[in-house]
Amino acid sequence: MIAFNILELNALLQGELIGNTSQEIRGPEELKKAEIHHVSFIGSKKYVSLWKDSKASAAIINEGIDLEPGENRAFIKVKNADLAMAKVLEAFQPATPVFDIDVHPTAVIHESAKIGLDCKVGANSYVGQNVVLGDGVILYPNVTILDETTIGKNTVVWPGTVIRERCTIGDYCIFHNNVSIGADGFGYRPSPDGRGLVKIPQIGTVVIGNDVEIGANSCVDRGKFSATIIGDNCKIDNQVQIAHNCIMGRSCIMAGHSGLAGSVTLGDGVIIGGSASIKDHTTLHSGVTVGAGSGVVGDVEAGKTVLGYPAQDSREMLKQWVMMRKLAKK
Repeated sequence: MIAFNILELNALLQGELIGNTSQEIRGPEELKKAEIHHVSFIGSKKYVSLWKDSKASAAIINEGIDLEPGENRAFIKVKNADLAMAKVLEAFQPATPVFDIDVHPTAVIHESAKIGLDCKVGANSYVGQNVVLGDGVILYPNVTILDETTIGKNTVVWPGTVIRERCTIGDYCIFHNNVSIGADGFGYRPSPDGRGLVKIPQIGTVVIGNDVEIGANSCVDRGKFSATIIGDNCKIDNQVQIAHNCIMGRSCIMAGHSGLAGSVTLGDGVIIGGSASIKDHTTLHSGVTVGAGSGVVGDVEAGKTVLGYPAQDSREMLKQWVMMRKLAKK
């Protein structure tokens, strides 16, 4: 069992220790659910009132919060409690599932595939023709990697994920359960006789940079031609749709249920809130933030925050919402 005393925990976080506790810290927990062996955290003043009734022996708190820990309890003051708690969670993180053997006998690996050092391939996984796996790649059970795909070193692919043919994946990526990479883009046109639909072939691919994390059940479609591109350090939540020929810059964030239609371009550091949707062939320049549930139908200048459906400048949209409330009360 992983455990720390309060001095060891403070040494990890390099914070300011206030008070003391003799209790062994065996894990983190939120204030309301914490027991005596837990450390919790207080990231804003609105949670201060919960400390009195919490059973936690210690808490990580933001600088500027004025509170006494109490008898046999301790605070570790830090500049950012959320980032400090991330270190604590990492310290208490349980071990990942164990591979009894590096390549399970039920895995199917084409003879032309190149498998790097220290790779692990789980039960019932498939690695196709001319696939290249860099050193330290982990494929958990029931993963499919189709022909001529390249995966960089130390990338982790969780069960059920399918990476289609000719995709390129960078180093240190994480793909969670049932991610789809490289499925056909959604392209159809009315047939000449007007009685059906003609499928537009999708002959491009997907290129994903380094340190990209993609959540469960999310989809990145291949390009109609050329490539759908996900830049380094992008973080994509569960159930996100990225359509054909989209380009995402570095360190973009997409929250759950959001989606990019075809040929959307995101600059660096774009943040898209949950359930937001971006119209095809639009550009969101670097530093743009899109509020949850918004619908973006045109290009957005760098650094702007937009809200609403259709999305507008956040300050203008908030003014409109206030006016509408006032009108409703008349």
